[in-house]
Amino acid sequence: MHVLITGGAGFLGRRLAEAWLARDVGALTLVDVNAPSQPLTDRRVRYVTADLAADGVLESVIDRDTTAVFHLAAVVSGQAEADFDLGMRVNVDATRRLLEVCRARGHAPRFVFTSSVAVYGGALPEVVRDDTALAPQTSYGVEKAIGEMLVSDYSRRGFVDGRILRLPTVSVRPGRPNAALSSFASGIIREPLNGEDAICPVGPDVRVWLTSPDTVTAGLVHAHDLPAAALGDERRINLPGLSVTVGEMAASLARVAGDDVASRVQFQIDPRVDRIVRAWPGRLDNSRALGLRFPADSDFDAIVRQHVDRNRSKAFTT
Repeated sequence: MHVLITGGAGFLGRRLAEAWLARDVGALTLVDVNAPSQPLTDRRVRYVTADLAADGVLESVIDRDTTAVFHLAAVVSGQAEADFDLGMRVNVDATRRLLEVCRARGHAPRFVFTSSVAVYGGALPEVVRDDTALAPQTSYGVEKAIGEMLVSDYSRRGFVDGRILRLPTVSVRPGRPNAALSSFASGIIREPLNGEDAICPVGPDVRVWLTSPDTVTAGLVHAHDLPAAALGDERRINLPGLSVTVGEMAASLARVAGDDVASRVQFQIDPRVDRIVRAWPGRLDNSRALGLRFPADSDFDAIVRQHVDRNRSKAFTT
């Protein structure tokens, strides 16, 4: 069995690779425009550092033994908004190219595509369902919606066996802030735990839809394992998440790490970011995903503890 992960040098890509190695996968190819900072040393792992949209790259990493493709690579929301051409090239053109290579190979691999709740927007109902109409308010959301439609149609035609996962914002991500507009959802937990101030660009009343790194990784694997019959014609799934306000996140941090740590969260509202994030859904209906036995987090306190426990070797200042 050969598994391909695009975006394989990234945070989720590495976690997903580790999960597959634990399942005794035969071969694992990780493609990313960036070289991994700490490459996995397992002999089954092959790294390809290349631009997905470049000629010949995808043709060189997909063969008829590639039974599973996880398409995680993307230009994130803030960067896609700032650079329209780059977002379209990577998030749309490279996705279409990847699907076309799978089609050309002719063996319909399982194809897990990571989408986003950014495909929603506008005047949303209080609780968003899997079948709520898409009305993205950013280029990133539009690009992800296009990707969803492509994967759905290629699945309908039998070219791939697609599974489209709308991921909640993942918190807490390790490392440093990135260009995602949702980056604050990790920063307001991660930086204070590291003894640093964190600037939050949205108001404390902003409600966000969150999942933990462990839960989303398990969800990606679970999506692959689901039989096609369980999904039917509708391949799009809103993954389970927690609906919490930014103020509630700061309160969780205080309960887990203390008031002194939580006091390092400082609110400096960026009107542009605040407006865009408020357009994202803050509550989603979990029922279909839970019925398909996707994993879910219990509460945000547990997510903060998960981050602390996983990074216990670091000198958190509490």
